[in-house]
Amino acid sequence: EDNKIMHKQMKKPGGVISFSVKGTKETAQYFMNQLRLVKIAVSLGDAETLIQHPATMTHAVIPKEERRKMGIDDTLLRLSVGLEAWEDIQEDLEQALEKI
Repeated sequence: EDNKIMHKQMKKPGGVISFSVKGTKETAQYFMNQLRLVKIAVSLGDAETLIQHPATMTHAVIPKEERRKMGIDDTLLRLSVGLEAWEDIQEDLEQALEKI
């Protein structure tokens, strides 16, 4: 159903990726703080690559149990891929992952 809506509204899918890191909320936040190219932002709509931690940013006002039901745990991150070279984005993510 969601796929049908996407094809009706868009020519191609967007560049937002959700993923979780192993560890805790602090691990996820530490990872974000290690990024050099990727910027931390609440809004993900921009030409540059941005990352957010929904549990403490966009969904912080929602009770933790409700967030969990929505699939938003403390280690979930959302990455909006921008116009930078993919190799630069990959390198930045890899160097931050190595630190956790």
